[in-house]
Amino acid sequence: MAVPGDPPNGTPEDIGGGDDELRPDEYRSVVFDEDFVRAARLQEFSAQERMGEHARAVRSRSIWSGGGSAGRGTGTPGRGARQGMLLVLLIASAFAVAVYLGLRNPYVAPAGGDTEPLSSTVVPLTPSSAVPGGKPADLYAQSPAADYRTGAAGITLPAVRRTPHFTESQIVAALSIAKDYLVQSSLDPDVLSGSASRPVRVLLDPGQLAQFDESMASPSGDGRHAATGWLVRFDPQTAALADTRVRVNGTLAFEEISPEVLVVTTDHTFVYAVWGAAGPPTGPDGASLFTVRRELRLRFDHEDLTTRRAELASSYVMAGPQDCAADPAPGFRPLLAGAGPTTVGPPASDPYASGHPRRTAGLCGVMDPAATPPDPSAPPAPAQPSGTAQPDQAGRVPLAQPQAPPPASVSPLR
Repeated sequence: MAVPGDPPNGTPEDIGGGDDELRPDEYRSVVFDEDFVRAARLQEFSAQERMGEHARAVRSRSIWSGGGSAGRGTGTPGRGARQGMLLVLLIASAFAVAVYLGLRNPYVAPAGGDTEPLSSTVVPLTPSSAVPGGKPADLYAQSPAADYRTGAAGITLPAVRRTPHFTESQIVAALSIAKDYLVQSSLDPDVLSGSASRPVRVLLDPGQLAQFDESMASPSGDGRHAATGWLVRFDPQTAALADTRVRVNGTLAFEEISPEVLVVTTDHTFVYAVWGAAGPPTGPDGASLFTVRRELRLRFDHEDLTTRRAELASSYVMAGPQDCAADPAPGFRPLLAGAGPTTVGPPASDPYASGHPRRTAGLCGVMDPAATPPDPSAPPAPAQPSGTAQPDQAGRVPLAQPQAPPPASVSPLR
């Protein structure tokens, strides 16, 4: 019996779509309600929209299209559009926060303050007698530096313990940077000869580079721009190393002065064997010793420890034997073997002169004779007679004349 909707002549044979293939029971679980239609990924254009210039009969629905009844005809975004906009807003906010934190870099501790300029004092030491000469090995053996170590081996690190705000590894890093600075500024042959300064420059805080460059280009004894305050340098026109095996002795110490600043203090004596810039005038026996005592104060913050650089805060240097009249700021001018003191006092200073005065003009010391090896060619000193003065031919006893006390001797050695 035919039912309404069947073809008049019945259903043709061998044609799909019969009851076996399309059974209404298969779609009973699917409810084509309004929510199902809204969730569809494709939406059919309305009859009015299909009358326009659209080439397709359906359109794709994105998260930006309104899915609810409130969005149709009112221009108000639906639920899907609101969720999409919220998701994009969250992603944009997270990206902005990441960029801000990356630029601000909160994991790097703030610096311990602005970099301060170096304050240096260089004191020349004049000999009290002729400078003894000889072979470098013999001079070292007869001097107080006989037991000193050679080169960097004489710069030893102290025992390390952590401080309230610096770990042991950070303190070891600060001490190793300080040792590197001493080695490069006091033992490098190119630095000593005045042909290089970069090995020292790369270890300095960037805030001090301008002062360092000015000190190298135009050294001055104003307490700020002495080249010998930064490093040990010999005047290439005066002296050269006779032995590259420099004798070294001294100490290193550290102290935390603030939660962000660690200070390393160095106190070392360097003993060099030198002769004239043109070589020994009288063979290998024409060398002499030149002693430099350096007391440095280096500051480190957390950033300095990361980048392996130092801020040289202060430098106090005593060096001799040399003439007090010569300015030691550009480079040391040792008095060579056989030379004696030519002047006792430093050069005169004019307090009325304009510009930067030489702050170390009034500083000059006398080298302690015990700090120099004995002169083998010097005759023994005659014995001084003891007792009272003898009367003259007239029977009168001369009165002892008062004498001015000699200047205090300064020894750069320990």
